[in-house]
Amino acid sequence: MNVILLSGGSGKRLWPLSNDIRSKQFIKIFKKPGTDAVYESMAQRVYRQIKSADSSALITVATSKSQVSALHNQLGEDVGISIEPCRRDTFPAIALATAYLHNVKGISEDESVVVCPVDPYVNDDYFEALKTLSKLADMPSANLVLMGIKPTYASEKYGYIIPETGENVSKVSSFKEKPDAKTAQKYISQGALWNGGVFAYKIKYVLNKAKEYLGTSEYNELYSGYADLPKISFDYAVVEKEPSISVMRFVGEWKDLGTWNTLTEAMEETIVGEAIMDSCENAHIINELSMPVLAMGLKDVVISASPEGILVSDKNKSSYIKPFVDQIDQQIMFAEKSWGSYQVINVESESLTIKVTLNPGHRMNYHSHERRDEIWVVVFGFGRTIVDGIEKPVKAGDVITMAAGCKHTVVADTELRLIEVQLGNDISVRDKQKFEIEQ
Repeated sequence: MNVILLSGGSGKRLWPLSNDIRSKQFIKIFKKPGTDAVYESMAQRVYRQIKSADSSALITVATSKSQVSALHNQLGEDVGISIEPCRRDTFPAIALATAYLHNVKGISEDESVVVCPVDPYVNDDYFEALKTLSKLADMPSANLVLMGIKPTYASEKYGYIIPETGENVSKVSSFKEKPDAKTAQKYISQGALWNGGVFAYKIKYVLNKAKEYLGTSEYNELYSGYADLPKISFDYAVVEKEPSISVMRFVGEWKDLGTWNTLTEAMEETIVGEAIMDSCENAHIINELSMPVLAMGLKDVVISASPEGILVSDKNKSSYIKPFVDQIDQQIMFAEKSWGSYQVINVESESLTIKVTLNPGHRMNYHSHERRDEIWVVVFGFGRTIVDGIEKPVKAGDVITMAAGCKHTVVADTELRLIEVQLGNDISVRDKQKFEIEQ
Protein backbone atom coordinates (compact mmCIF):
# COMPACT_ATOMS: atom_id res chain seq x y z
CA MET A 1 0.00 0.00 0.00
CA ASN A 2 1.26 3.48 -0.94
CA VAL A 3 0.12 6.21 1.47
CA ILE A 4 0.49 9.99 1.29
CA LEU A 5 -0.05 11.67 4.66
CA LEU A 6 -0.95 15.35 4.47
CA SER A 7 0.75 17.22 7.32
CA GLY A 8 -0.01 20.92 7.54
CA GLY A 9 -1.32 23.46 9.99
CA SER A 10 0.17 25.62 12.71
CA GLY A 11 -0.18 25.72 16.46
CA LYS A 12 -2.94 28.14 17.33
CA ARG A 13 -5.88 26.12 18.69
CA LEU A 14 -3.79 23.83 20.92
CA TRP A 15 -1.59 26.54 22.44
CA PRO A 16 0.56 26.39 24.55
CA LEU A 17 1.64 22.86 23.58
CA SER A 18 1.84 23.81 19.92
CA ASN A 19 3.36 26.78 18.15
CA ASP A 20 4.08 27.98 14.62
CA ILE A 21 6.55 25.14 13.97
CA ARG A 22 5.13 22.50 16.33
CA SER A 23 1.71 21.64 14.93
CA LYS A 24 -0.88 19.60 16.80
CA GLN A 25 0.16 16.33 15.15
CA PHE A 26 3.53 16.45 16.97
CA ILE A 27 2.22 16.79 20.54
CA LYS A 28 3.05 13.63 22.50
CA ILE A 29 -0.13 13.10 24.47
CA PHE A 30 -1.28 9.50 23.81
CA LYS A 31 0.11 6.61 25.82
CA LYS A 32 1.91 4.14 23.57
CA PRO A 33 0.39 0.64 23.82
CA GLY A 34 2.32 -1.74 26.05
CA THR A 35 4.13 1.03 27.95
CA ASP A 36 3.61 2.72 31.33
CA ALA A 37 4.95 6.19 30.65
CA VAL A 38 5.89 6.48 26.97
CA TYR A 39 3.77 8.91 25.00
CA GLU A 40 3.36 9.31 21.27
CA SER A 41 2.00 12.05 19.02
CA MET A 42 -0.83 11.87 16.50
CA ALA A 43 1.72 11.55 13.71
CA GLN A 44 3.53 8.72 15.49
CA ARG A 45 0.25 6.99 16.30
CA VAL A 46 -1.01 7.07 12.70
CA TYR A 47 2.38 5.98 11.33
CA ARG A 48 2.50 3.05 13.77
CA GLN A 49 -1.07 2.03 12.95
CA ILE A 50 -0.40 2.05 9.19
CA LYS A 51 2.70 -0.13 9.66
CA SER A 52 0.70 -2.51 11.89
CA ALA A 53 -1.95 -2.87 9.18
CA ASP A 54 0.61 -3.22 6.37
CA SER A 55 4.26 -3.61 7.38
CA SER A 56 5.39 -3.07 3.77
CA ALA A 57 3.41 0.17 3.32
CA LEU A 58 5.38 2.98 1.65
CA ILE A 59 4.52 6.13 3.60
CA THR A 60 5.25 9.61 2.23
CA VAL A 61 4.48 12.76 4.21
CA ALA A 62 3.58 15.87 2.22
CA THR A 63 4.56 18.84 4.35
CA SER A 64 6.30 22.22 4.59
CA LYS A 65 9.99 22.83 5.29
CA SER A 66 9.22 23.89 8.87
CA GLN A 67 7.97 20.40 9.81
CA VAL A 68 10.76 18.29 8.29
CA SER A 69 12.94 18.24 11.42
CA ALA A 70 10.03 17.22 13.68
CA LEU A 71 9.01 14.47 11.25
CA HIS A 72 12.52 13.02 11.16
CA ASN A 73 12.75 13.31 14.94
CA GLN A 74 9.49 11.44 15.53
CA LEU A 75 9.26 9.05 12.58
CA GLY A 76 12.93 8.42 11.81
CA GLU A 77 15.21 9.21 8.91
CA ASP A 78 13.69 6.59 6.59
CA VAL A 79 10.24 8.16 6.25
CA GLY A 80 9.61 9.62 2.80
CA ILE A 81 9.00 13.37 2.77
CA SER A 82 7.67 15.47 -0.09
CA ILE A 83 8.59 19.04 0.83
CA GLU A 84 6.41 21.91 -0.34
CA PRO A 85 8.71 24.91 -0.95
CA CYS A 86 5.78 27.20 -0.08
CA ARG A 87 2.02 26.93 0.51
CA ARG A 88 0.00 26.45 -2.68
CA ASP A 89 -3.13 24.57 -1.41
CA THR A 90 -3.89 20.85 -1.61
CA PHE A 91 -3.83 20.09 -5.35
CA PRO A 92 -0.22 21.23 -5.96
CA ALA A 93 0.83 19.47 -2.72
CA ILE A 94 -0.79 16.18 -3.75
CA ALA A 95 0.50 16.47 -7.33
CA LEU A 96 4.04 17.07 -6.03
CA ALA A 97 3.85 14.11 -3.62
CA THR A 98 2.46 11.85 -6.36
CA ALA A 99 5.28 12.87 -8.72
CA TYR A 100 7.72 12.23 -5.85
CA LEU A 101 6.42 8.66 -5.58
CA HIS A 102 6.75 8.09 -9.33
CA ASN A 103 9.94 9.99 -10.22
CA VAL A 104 11.94 9.74 -6.97
CA LYS A 105 10.73 6.51 -5.38
CA GLY A 106 10.22 4.71 -8.69
CA ILE A 107 6.62 3.61 -8.05
CA SER A 108 4.78 2.55 -11.21
CA GLU A 109 2.13 4.92 -12.49
CA ASP A 110 -0.28 1.96 -12.55
CA GLU A 111 -0.13 1.52 -8.76
CA SER A 112 -2.72 3.09 -6.48
CA VAL A 113 -2.06 5.54 -3.66
CA VAL A 114 -4.17 6.51 -0.65
CA VAL A 115 -4.19 10.12 0.56
CA CYS A 116 -5.29 10.97 4.10
CA PRO A 117 -4.60 13.49 6.89
CA VAL A 118 -1.76 12.76 9.30
CA ASP A 119 -3.76 13.58 12.43
CA PRO A 120 -7.15 11.81 12.75
CA TYR A 121 -7.91 9.85 15.92
CA VAL A 122 -8.94 6.44 14.61
CA ASN A 123 -8.79 2.75 15.48
CA ASP A 124 -7.27 -0.14 13.55
CA ASP A 125 -10.43 -0.71 11.47
CA TYR A 126 -9.76 2.62 9.73
CA PHE A 127 -6.44 1.33 8.38
CA GLU A 128 -8.05 -1.91 7.20
CA ALA A 129 -10.51 0.35 5.37
CA LEU A 130 -7.58 2.22 3.78
CA LYS A 131 -6.32 -1.11 2.39
CA THR A 132 -9.77 -1.76 0.90
CA LEU A 133 -9.83 1.76 -0.53
CA SER A 134 -6.48 1.12 -2.21
CA LYS A 135 -7.79 -2.10 -3.76
CA LEU A 136 -10.88 -0.30 -5.05
CA ALA A 137 -8.65 2.29 -6.73
CA ASP A 138 -6.85 -0.57 -8.50
CA MET A 139 -10.11 -1.52 -10.23
CA PRO A 140 -11.26 0.17 -13.44
CA SER A 141 -14.74 1.05 -12.10
CA ALA A 142 -13.75 4.56 -10.88
CA ASN A 143 -10.91 7.03 -11.40
CA LEU A 144 -11.24 8.28 -7.84
CA VAL A 145 -12.55 6.50 -4.72
CA LEU A 146 -13.40 8.52 -1.62
CA MET A 147 -13.88 7.39 1.96
CA GLY A 148 -17.15 8.74 3.32
CA ILE A 149 -17.38 8.73 7.11
CA LYS A 150 -20.74 7.97 8.71
CA PRO A 151 -21.66 11.11 10.69
CA THR A 152 -22.12 10.91 14.44
CA TYR A 153 -23.69 14.37 14.68
CA ALA A 154 -24.74 17.27 12.43
CA SER A 155 -21.30 18.82 12.05
CA GLU A 156 -20.73 22.24 10.51
CA LYS A 157 -16.97 21.57 10.14
CA TYR A 158 -17.09 19.06 7.26
CA GLY A 159 -18.30 18.94 3.71
CA TYR A 160 -20.77 16.16 2.88
CA ILE A 161 -20.87 13.43 0.23
CA ILE A 162 -24.29 12.29 -1.00
CA PRO A 163 -24.08 8.67 -2.30
CA GLU A 164 -26.44 7.40 -4.99
CA THR A 165 -27.29 4.31 -2.90
CA GLY A 166 -26.95 3.02 0.64
CA GLU A 167 -24.52 0.28 -0.39
CA ASN A 168 -21.05 0.03 1.13
CA VAL A 169 -19.54 1.27 -2.16
CA SER A 170 -21.64 3.61 -4.29
CA LYS A 171 -21.37 6.14 -7.06
CA VAL A 172 -21.41 9.73 -5.80
CA SER A 173 -24.60 11.69 -6.39
CA SER A 174 -23.34 15.12 -5.27
CA PHE A 175 -21.09 17.08 -2.92
CA LYS A 176 -22.23 19.66 -0.37
CA GLU A 177 -20.16 22.45 1.14
CA LYS A 178 -19.85 22.89 4.90
CA PRO A 179 -23.44 23.61 6.01
CA ASP A 180 -25.12 25.00 9.11
CA ALA A 181 -26.35 22.44 11.66
CA LYS A 182 -29.94 22.39 10.38
CA THR A 183 -28.86 21.80 6.78
CA ALA A 184 -26.34 19.19 7.92
CA GLN A 185 -29.12 17.25 9.63
CA LYS A 186 -31.10 17.36 6.38
CA TYR A 187 -28.13 15.94 4.46
CA ILE A 188 -27.69 13.17 7.03
CA SER A 189 -31.33 12.19 6.68
CA GLN A 190 -30.58 11.72 2.95
CA GLY A 191 -27.74 9.30 3.78
CA ALA A 192 -24.92 11.84 3.50
CA LEU A 193 -21.40 11.05 4.69
CA TRP A 194 -18.66 13.29 6.04
CA ASN A 195 -15.92 14.18 3.58
CA GLY A 196 -12.81 13.68 5.71
CA GLY A 197 -10.32 14.24 2.90
CA VAL A 198 -9.48 10.54 2.45
CA PHE A 199 -9.31 9.15 -1.10
CA ALA A 200 -7.40 6.86 -3.44
CA TYR A 201 -6.42 6.86 -7.13
CA LYS A 202 -3.93 5.39 -9.57
CA ILE A 203 -0.75 7.44 -9.72
CA LYS A 204 -1.12 8.10 -13.44
CA TYR A 205 -4.54 9.66 -12.85
CA VAL A 206 -3.15 12.54 -10.77
CA LEU A 207 -0.05 12.84 -12.98
CA ASN A 208 -2.38 13.44 -15.93
CA LYS A 209 -4.32 16.02 -13.90
CA ALA A 210 -1.04 17.73 -13.03
CA LYS A 211 -0.16 18.02 -16.72
CA GLU A 212 -3.62 19.47 -17.41
CA TYR A 213 -3.75 22.04 -14.60
CA LEU A 214 -0.09 22.66 -13.72
CA GLY A 215 1.62 22.15 -17.08
CA THR A 216 3.89 19.29 -15.99
CA SER A 217 3.90 16.07 -14.00
CA GLU A 218 7.69 15.86 -13.52
CA TYR A 219 8.79 16.14 -9.90
CA ASN A 220 11.83 18.37 -10.50
CA GLU A 221 9.81 20.78 -12.65
CA LEU A 222 6.95 20.93 -10.15
CA TYR A 223 9.39 21.52 -7.27
CA SER A 224 11.50 24.20 -8.96
CA GLY A 225 8.44 26.08 -10.22
CA TYR A 226 6.28 25.49 -7.15
CA ALA A 227 5.96 29.14 -6.13
CA ASP A 228 4.38 29.94 -9.52
CA LEU A 229 1.79 27.13 -9.43
CA PRO A 230 -1.85 28.19 -9.01
CA LYS A 231 -3.37 27.99 -5.54
CA ILE A 232 -6.12 25.44 -6.03
CA SER A 233 -7.68 22.78 -3.82
CA PHE A 234 -7.79 19.11 -4.80
CA ASP A 235 -11.55 19.10 -4.25
CA TYR A 236 -12.08 21.98 -6.68
CA ALA A 237 -9.55 20.89 -9.32
CA VAL A 238 -10.30 17.17 -9.32
CA VAL A 239 -12.99 15.78 -7.02
CA GLU A 240 -15.92 18.00 -7.94
CA LYS A 241 -15.24 17.66 -11.69
CA GLU A 242 -14.63 13.92 -11.89
CA PRO A 243 -17.59 11.98 -13.42
CA SER A 244 -16.17 8.53 -12.61
CA ILE A 245 -16.08 8.74 -8.82
CA SER A 246 -17.20 6.39 -6.04
CA VAL A 247 -17.48 6.57 -2.27
CA MET A 248 -16.79 3.80 0.25
CA ARG A 249 -18.71 4.01 3.51
CA PHE A 250 -16.71 3.94 6.78
CA VAL A 251 -18.67 3.33 9.98
CA GLY A 252 -15.84 3.22 12.58
CA GLU A 253 -14.56 5.86 15.00
CA TRP A 254 -13.07 8.95 13.35
CA LYS A 255 -12.28 12.16 15.21
CA ASP A 256 -10.60 15.39 14.19
CA LEU A 257 -8.78 16.49 17.36
CA GLY A 258 -8.50 20.14 16.43
CA THR A 259 -9.43 21.77 19.76
CA TRP A 260 -8.66 21.17 23.41
CA ASN A 261 -12.24 20.00 23.93
CA THR A 262 -12.06 17.26 21.29
CA LEU A 263 -8.46 16.34 22.16
CA THR A 264 -9.21 15.71 25.84
CA GLU A 265 -12.18 13.52 24.85
CA ALA A 266 -9.72 11.12 23.20
CA MET A 267 -7.14 11.12 26.02
CA GLU A 268 -6.84 7.88 27.97
CA GLU A 269 -5.64 9.68 31.10
CA THR A 270 -6.76 12.85 32.83
CA ILE A 271 -3.19 13.80 33.76
CA VAL A 272 -0.09 13.87 31.54
CA GLY A 273 3.02 15.15 33.28
CA GLU A 274 3.56 16.19 36.89
CA ALA A 275 0.21 17.20 38.39
CA ILE A 276 -2.32 16.51 41.16
CA MET A 277 -6.11 16.88 40.99
CA ASP A 278 -8.49 16.92 43.95
CA SER A 279 -12.31 16.97 43.76
CA CYS A 280 -12.27 17.73 40.03
CA GLU A 281 -14.86 16.62 37.46
CA ASN A 282 -14.20 16.25 33.72
CA ALA A 283 -10.88 18.05 34.08
CA HIS A 284 -7.59 17.37 32.25
CA ILE A 285 -4.04 18.53 32.94
CA ILE A 286 -1.23 18.33 30.38
CA ASN A 287 2.02 19.60 31.88
CA GLU A 288 5.34 19.72 29.99
CA LEU A 289 7.10 21.75 32.66
CA SER A 290 9.36 20.34 35.37
CA MET A 291 7.28 21.98 38.13
CA PRO A 292 4.02 20.49 39.50
CA VAL A 293 0.49 21.70 38.78
CA LEU A 294 -2.21 21.43 41.46
CA ALA A 295 -5.91 21.68 40.54
CA MET A 296 -8.73 21.63 43.11
CA GLY A 297 -12.52 21.70 42.82
CA LEU A 298 -12.60 22.32 39.06
CA LYS A 299 -15.19 21.14 36.55
CA ASP A 300 -15.06 20.95 32.73
CA VAL A 301 -11.62 22.56 32.65
CA VAL A 302 -8.40 21.96 30.72
CA ILE A 303 -5.04 23.08 32.12
CA SER A 304 -2.04 23.00 29.80
CA ALA A 305 1.47 24.17 30.70
CA SER A 306 4.55 24.32 28.48
CA PRO A 307 7.57 26.59 27.89
CA GLU A 308 5.29 28.65 25.60
CA GLY A 309 2.83 29.54 28.39
CA ILE A 310 -0.02 28.30 30.59
CA LEU A 311 -3.67 27.81 29.60
CA VAL A 312 -6.51 27.45 32.09
CA SER A 313 -9.84 27.27 30.27
CA ASP A 314 -13.37 25.97 30.32
CA LYS A 315 -13.33 23.14 27.77
CA ASN A 316 -16.08 24.55 25.55
CA LYS A 317 -14.60 28.04 25.69
CA SER A 318 -11.19 26.67 24.63
CA SER A 319 -12.43 26.39 21.03
CA TYR A 320 -12.20 30.20 20.78
CA ILE A 321 -8.53 30.47 21.77
CA LYS A 322 -7.05 31.51 18.41
CA PRO A 323 -7.59 35.33 18.43
CA PHE A 324 -6.07 35.58 21.91
CA VAL A 325 -3.02 33.51 20.95
CA ASP A 326 -2.58 35.76 17.90
CA GLN A 327 -1.99 38.66 20.32
CA ILE A 328 0.95 36.90 21.99
CA ASP A 329 4.26 37.99 20.48
CA GLN A 330 6.85 35.53 21.71
CA GLN A 331 9.80 33.69 20.24
CA ILE A 332 9.55 29.91 19.85
CA MET A 333 10.36 28.39 23.24
CA PHE A 334 10.41 24.71 22.26
CA ALA A 335 11.11 22.88 19.01
CA GLU A 336 12.01 19.42 17.79
CA LYS A 337 14.92 19.10 15.38
CA SER A 338 16.11 16.15 13.32
CA TRP A 339 18.92 15.66 15.88
CA GLY A 340 16.83 16.12 19.04
CA SER A 341 15.10 19.09 20.67
CA TYR A 342 15.70 22.40 22.43
CA GLN A 343 13.89 24.39 25.09
CA VAL A 344 14.51 28.04 25.89
CA ILE A 345 14.75 28.43 29.66
CA ASN A 346 15.78 32.09 30.07
CA VAL A 347 15.71 35.20 27.88
CA GLU A 348 17.67 38.38 28.73
CA SER A 349 18.48 41.46 26.65
CA GLU A 350 22.00 40.20 25.84
CA SER A 351 21.79 36.48 26.60
CA LEU A 352 19.70 33.42 25.83
CA THR A 353 19.85 30.16 27.81
CA ILE A 354 18.69 26.93 26.20
CA LYS A 355 18.44 23.30 27.25
CA VAL A 356 19.52 21.10 24.32
CA THR A 357 18.91 17.34 24.02
CA LEU A 358 20.64 15.37 21.24
CA ASN A 359 19.53 11.85 20.34
CA PRO A 360 22.22 9.12 20.29
CA GLY A 361 24.17 9.05 17.01
CA HIS A 362 23.03 12.52 15.93
CA ARG A 363 24.76 15.89 15.68
CA MET A 364 24.00 19.53 15.03
CA ASN A 365 24.96 21.19 11.77
CA TYR A 366 28.57 22.37 11.65
CA HIS A 367 28.03 26.13 11.89
CA SER A 368 29.19 29.52 13.15
CA HIS A 369 27.66 32.77 14.41
CA GLU A 370 29.07 36.21 13.62
CA ARG A 371 27.37 38.25 16.36
CA ARG A 372 27.36 36.04 19.43
CA ASP A 373 29.60 33.88 21.63
CA GLU A 374 28.36 30.52 22.94
CA ILE A 375 29.10 28.36 25.96
CA TRP A 376 28.08 24.71 26.27
CA VAL A 377 27.88 22.96 29.64
CA VAL A 378 27.45 19.19 29.30
CA VAL A 379 25.01 17.95 31.97
CA PHE A 380 24.39 14.36 30.84
CA GLY A 381 25.86 11.76 28.51
CA PHE A 382 28.91 11.36 26.31
CA GLY A 383 29.82 12.79 22.93
CA ARG A 384 32.34 14.75 20.90
CA THR A 385 32.71 18.40 20.00
CA ILE A 386 34.28 19.65 16.77
CA VAL A 387 35.52 23.23 17.13
CA ASP A 388 37.36 24.78 14.16
CA GLY A 389 38.15 21.29 12.90
CA ILE A 390 39.51 19.93 16.21
CA GLU A 391 37.57 16.99 17.70
CA LYS A 392 37.50 16.36 21.47
CA PRO A 393 35.50 13.94 23.64
CA VAL A 394 33.05 15.47 26.14
CA LYS A 395 31.16 14.20 29.18
CA ALA A 396 28.97 15.55 31.97
CA GLY A 397 30.68 18.50 33.67
CA ASP A 398 32.71 19.64 30.67
CA VAL A 399 32.48 23.28 29.51
CA ILE A 400 33.11 24.31 25.90
CA THR A 401 33.52 27.99 24.92
CA MET A 402 33.11 29.23 21.34
CA ALA A 403 33.81 32.81 20.30
CA ALA A 404 31.88 34.55 17.52
CA GLY A 405 32.99 33.30 14.10
CA CYS A 406 34.13 29.93 15.46
CA LYS A 407 32.89 26.85 13.54
CA HIS A 408 31.42 24.24 15.86
CA THR A 409 29.17 21.23 16.32
CA VAL A 410 28.56 18.47 18.85
CA VAL A 411 28.04 14.74 18.21
CA ALA A 412 26.03 12.57 20.65
CA ASP A 413 27.45 9.10 21.28
CA THR A 414 24.78 8.54 23.93
CA GLU A 415 21.82 10.80 24.64
CA LEU A 416 23.53 14.11 25.31
CA ARG A 417 22.12 17.06 27.23
CA LEU A 418 23.67 20.52 27.19
CA ILE A 419 22.96 23.89 28.66
CA GLU A 420 23.76 26.42 25.93
CA VAL A 421 24.30 30.07 26.84
CA GLN A 422 24.31 32.56 23.95
CA LEU A 423 25.94 35.95 24.67
CA GLY A 424 25.62 39.03 22.46
CA ASN A 425 23.63 42.20 21.86
CA ASP A 426 22.12 40.95 18.59
CA ILE A 427 21.01 37.33 19.14
CA SER A 428 19.03 36.09 16.15
CA VAL A 429 18.13 32.76 14.55
CA ARG A 430 19.25 34.31 11.24
CA ASP A 431 22.83 34.66 12.53
CA LYS A 432 23.96 31.21 11.44
CA GLN A 433 26.25 30.00 8.66
CA LYS A 434 26.50 26.27 7.88
CA PHE A 435 29.62 24.42 6.71
CA GLU A 436 30.75 20.96 5.72
CA ILE A 437 32.85 19.27 8.39
CA GLU A 438 36.55 19.49 7.55
CA GLN A 439 38.14 16.09 6.91
